[in-house]
Parts: sequence; C-alpha cells; structure tokens
Amino acid sequence: MTRLPIADIAAGRLTPAQLAHNFADVVPPLQRQAALVEANRCFFCYDAPCIKACPTGIDIPRFIRRIATEDQRGAADLILSANILGGSCARVCPTEVLCEGDCVRNKEGDTAIQIGALQRYATDWVYRDGVQLFARKPATGKRVAIVGAGPAGLACAHHLAREGHQIDVFDARAKAGGLNEYGIAAYKVPDFAQAEIEWLLGIGGITLHFEQALGSQLSIAQLSADFDAVFLGVGLGAVNALGVEGDSLDGVRNAVDFIAELRQCDDLSRLAIGRRVVVIGGGNTAVDAAVQSRRMGAEQVSLVYRRGPGSMTATVAEQDFAKAEGVNVIHWAKPHRLLADDGQLTAIEFEYTCADAAGRLKSSGEFFSLPADSVLKAIGQTFDASDLIANLNAGDGPTLHLRDGRINVDEEYRTSLAGVWAGGDCVLGHMDLTVQAVEDGKRAAASMHCYLSAKEL
Repeated sequence: MTRLPIADIAAGRLTPAQLAHNFADVVPPLQRQAALVEANRCFFCYDAPCIKACPTGIDIPRFIRRIATEDQRGAADLILSANILGGSCARVCPTEVLCEGDCVRNKEGDTAIQIGALQRYATDWVYRDGVQLFARKPATGKRVAIVGAGPAGLACAHHLAREGHQIDVFDARAKAGGLNEYGIAAYKVPDFAQAEIEWLLGIGGITLHFEQALGSQLSIAQLSADFDAVFLGVGLGAVNALGVEGDSLDGVRNAVDFIAELRQCDDLSRLAIGRRVVVIGGGNTAVDAAVQSRRMGAEQVSLVYRRGPGSMTATVAEQDFAKAEGVNVIHWAKPHRLLADDGQLTAIEFEYTCADAAGRLKSSGEFFSLPADSVLKAIGQTFDASDLIANLNAGDGPTLHLRDGRINVDEEYRTSLAGVWAGGDCVLGHMDLTVQAVEDGKRAAASMHCYLSAKEL
C-alpha cells in the first residue's frame, strides 16, 4: 500500500479569501421584500400543526402575521418569549422535520413556509441593535447555580434572572454557548453565537464563570450548600469508541473535537487538514465534519454509515447538502480496522453490512478499503456520569439517579437530589437538539422559580 507523505496533512491549502468564502453564511438572510412575500404565503392556521411540532411551542402563525404587518418587534417578542435562543434555532434547527415538516403547505405541488428564515428575519435586528425586549424583576435575594453554559443552562439562567434571582453559570470551557459555540458547523452560525449570548446577558443578574468543571473545581454537594437551587445542563461529554484495531493511531480523532478546533481557530489558513478524510457516522455532526473538511481543502471526503440513508439521524436535507458539497456518502458499511505504515495512518478497512428480516444489522464478510490520512469519528456522544457521581457525598446520603446512562428527571425536570434540576442532552428521553435543550431549561426554570418563591430567605 502506498504510504501517504506526512505533508498530506497540511495547512494553507486554500487562500484566506477562499476560506472566508467557504465559511461565510451558508443561507443568506431574507431581505425585507422577500420576507413579506413569504409571510403572506402563510395560511395563519387556527390549529397550526407547526406550533405542535416546535419543542418550544412558538406561536408561528402569530409571529408570521406580525411580520406580514411589518410589526417586527412584536414578531421578535413572540419568538424570544418562547425560545430565548430563537436566533440560533432559526439557523440550526432541522426545520424540515419539525415546524416546516408539518406545515400544511408542505405537499405535492407546493412548498412549506420558510419558517426558520422568517424567524431569523424577525430576530436578527434584536442582536444587531442590542434591543432588550425583557425586563428583570426586583431582586429576590435567591441565588441559583447553573452548571453548563449551553442552550439548556442559558435558557434556564435567563428565565430565572427575569424573575429577579441571581444566577451564577459555571462552564468547563473558556466560552459560553455549548454546542452552539463548539459543535456546529461554522458556516451555519458565523460570528453569531457570542453575539446572541451577549444580548441574552443584557437582562442582568447573570454571572459567567469559565473553566469550572465538575470533579475539578466544582462539586454538587458544595453548590447545593452555597446556592438555593442548582441546575445541571452539562450535555454529553464522552464520545463512543470505534472499538476496532488501530483506533488509537495518529490521525484518528473525534469529529466534535475537529469541529470545536475549527470553530475556535482565528485563522483557518493555519489549520491543518488531510487530503483524504473519512468520516464515520450518520448524524448531523458527521455531515458537519465532512462538509467542513471539504471546505477546508480536503480533496477526497467520504462519509460512511453502517445502515441505509433512512436510518441516518442527519436529515435528508443535510444528507443532500453533503453530497452537493462533494462528499462521497457510503451506506451499509462499518469500520473493521485502520491500516498504518510505520505507525502512520494510511487507510481504513470497512466491512459491508446488511439487515436481516428483523432489521438487525448483519456482517457480510465482504470488505473494502478507503485511503485515509485523517479519520473523524462521529458515532455518537454519551453522558459521562463519573464526575457527577464522584462529587456526591459518599455513604448513605442521597444519590443522583440515572436511567439508561443519563440523568433521570421527573415531569418538572427535578432530579433525585433535593434542590437540583437537570435538562438538555444529559437527561433521558429527549431529542438531542438545541431547541429541545432550550425548552428543558425553560421548563426547569418555571419549576425552580416556584420552589424558590416558597423557600424562606
């Protein structure tokens, strides 16, 4: 097998101008006239299915009607009252399977209303002009600790701050935003995540603390002692392993780490990328990693998934986008082993798969190889509970209950620990989406406010 020279993983393959073009806004915003035309296509349904399809319950027909009557402030107020991260969600939500997927115009011979684009049109001016739509109530004297500055934690923080509580948000990273800052393709949210957070913090009463992680600087027991209530929005911190020969070779890394590095890079022309990149997985993270590899200058990018396209968690629109970007999408194959020459990754061998009559995945015994100088794993993230459990008091005291590997909460997002709530990707039974995390944080905040209101100072 031909060895790939180390120079094949290099920076500077594209010029700064090419990279700036490749990572510009992938979907330009609607201009006024286009927004008005699109808004007037809406039927303004009384029992609108699009509302039911939105995890945060935005009253979509009402905000679109306000756009149609050029009441942009009223439209923004409706959206952001229901979803305080409505700007991010307008950009990253899989609207084609949520609100737009249930639009009554979404039928043969017609197209769904561009709800996501209209939501962005209605809210972008708020962040640009720094307009505060919400007022903070008088201080209550109650203090809340929130662990995790991702969508769930930020939504919870804002809703509680509006009620007059003092909020301290702790995050293990150097910036707030969670996956919106570290885990989503740069071309979807160029220069936006931090602007949205800066606007959100304008309500007042929220203090951010960075590089503060459970297990190192924080413990649940101490937070519970120091604060009146605690919310855990810690996301999914671990990544599934390939579990095949060679998965520890140089050049094999987690796709989420690659995306985070790219998002935090000030000069993309200095970021190294392979010529032959193979991405393993079938979700939006896999697509984001594959497309960004192409846009960084990789010559060949393959995305390999163990089942068929219908089983991929990436939406059809995302799959089609990857193909349009030149990504070679291969279905029904799983990694068998990674090949190396003198310790350097050269290729990855796959085994073809199929499904039996019951739909179970089967190995075929047939193999093929793809040359690779870089392999990105996007085979799912998991919740790492070790830091949470380690920080609870040992002995016969209360414990944090988990189920199926995630935090178990009740209908009000209360955990098994008194005064501790949780939401977002770390809890059981919810979609791992920004919009769902926002809803979790919002509902938890409502329950926490009731609890705090009844608690003596």
